[in-house]
Amino acid sequence: MKNYEKYEVGYFMPPEPSMQWVTKDHLDHAPIWCSVDLRDGNQALIVPMSLNEKVAFFQFLVSLGFKEIEVGFPAASDTEYEFLRTLIEQNLIPDDVTVQVLTQSREHIIAKTFESLKGVKRAIVHLYNSTSLAQREQVFRADKQEIIDIAVSGATLMNEYAKKMPETDFRFEYSPESFTGTEIDFAEAICNAVIDIWQPTPEKKVIINLPATVSMSMPHIYAAQIAYMSHHLHRRDSVVLSLHPHNDRGTAVADAELGLLAGGDRIEGTLFGNGERTGNVDIVTLAMNLFSHGVDPKLDFSDMPKVVEAYEKYTDMKVHPRQPYGGQLVFAAFSGSHQDAIAKGMKYRSERHMHRWMVPYLPIDPHDVGREYEADVIRINSQSGKGGIAYILEQNYGFRIPMKMREEIGYMIKGVSDRGHKELKPADVYEAFRMEYINVFDPVDITDATFRKNSTYKGDDGYTVDIRVHIAGTEYNFTASGNGRLDAVSNALRQSKLYSFDYTFVTYEEHALEAESNSRAAAYVAIADKSGKIFWGIGLHEDIILASINALVSAINRLNKVSHFITK
Repeated sequence: MKNYEKYEVGYFMPPEPSMQWVTKDHLDHAPIWCSVDLRDGNQALIVPMSLNEKVAFFQFLVSLGFKEIEVGFPAASDTEYEFLRTLIEQNLIPDDVTVQVLTQSREHIIAKTFESLKGVKRAIVHLYNSTSLAQREQVFRADKQEIIDIAVSGATLMNEYAKKMPETDFRFEYSPESFTGTEIDFAEAICNAVIDIWQPTPEKKVIINLPATVSMSMPHIYAAQIAYMSHHLHRRDSVVLSLHPHNDRGTAVADAELGLLAGGDRIEGTLFGNGERTGNVDIVTLAMNLFSHGVDPKLDFSDMPKVVEAYEKYTDMKVHPRQPYGGQLVFAAFSGSHQDAIAKGMKYRSERHMHRWMVPYLPIDPHDVGREYEADVIRINSQSGKGGIAYILEQNYGFRIPMKMREEIGYMIKGVSDRGHKELKPADVYEAFRMEYINVFDPVDITDATFRKNSTYKGDDGYTVDIRVHIAGTEYNFTASGNGRLDAVSNALRQSKLYSFDYTFVTYEEHALEAESNSRAAAYVAIADKSGKIFWGIGLHEDIILASINALVSAINRLNKVSHFITK
């Protein structure tokens, strides 16, 4: 890594500080959004989209709420030209949507660009030329005035061509390409030269787009550059200041957010950050960041799985599972402590009927982007904890696991995941849970129990029971009394001369499994052996009494696995 010595700062600080934007704590409104998926994003694909794919993707972008969409570089290829003509001739551009096209500052390219726009109601024509020190010296070998002349020439030609098409409402945009590698005073000079040619008004604004064509600095430097330009552009009230950050340093979202704080009005970007090299700024993340702060993003990502599906279909790219907001795993919690906090937070929210969202580890409500708690939030693997597993069992299957039982179940389920080296789906969790704890009837199975009140046995709680029980394949009939039904059943089992039912009750809980009046009951019984080791059993039945007997039998059979006091 000694080669670090050959790298130097390639950006330029503004000549004067402008730090007012630093005092703002958040963005309070959405910017103007311009999707460049069909131009910047498309040119970065290994296999660019076909005409039909571009038309379908355009319509999808419209459905999300984009009002400005850069559809391509019509003078660059026949496919780009044909796509724009298809949109116009088939009347596929809604009245409230403006298409944007890109052009270099060369007369024949500008001419073909305006030709491609014949018949369109409204359009943004986006002019650009490279302005950075590196481009001027190494690519064009031109001085600053020559670069300004290129921009001014293009701007002048655009005025002339627009006058020939009065039926179209044209808006103009200029980008000093590689703005971040351009001296700030020069960027100011060339942008103002173009503004002076176009003569915008507050009613007919122009767009000055300041792209981080290559991200070169920390985000606060880009923001300082934007703030300086915002303060020094001519006719600022007639200018829409646009940002187009790329992600070379992994900071495109931060560049965009700080740039908006510093004076930006508009964002050009793509869904999930597709684009050249490391991509453009991710509009999904930017919009959802606004949403998470209580700001209407003016874009509809309420069905995020559908957005992901469409993006992957049209681009043949994949959304990373950890991609903010859209990734498959972004709401997933595998950590036991995270799962426990989420489960408790959700319960707290439900108990208090809270409208405001504030749940640990979940910055937004997954339901707001079309995701489900049960399938997405609590994910079970060998790192999971008792709280998350209990949450899965309650949310999906209705079991309210006693607090004292949760740790045991947690270790059991984590062991299943660990041994299988895999994540467990809710159905897998339930199946392991059911097999281990619920209605375990081997080798002991009480097939019939008849109770009658016995007030002579320890008062009003006394019961006598007649049970029929199968033990290791043999049927027995016992009768006994006890202080309550389960105590009577236990005393009846202890009448067996062949088997030693030596345990003590620890706790008992019960609840209805479903909300309906005819729902099944779930009963939880814990017993302890001679050493004090706890064994849990769960019983399910429509009759709560039989559910409690099933729970006791299940606990006894689990105890037998360790003590082996019953053998076939």
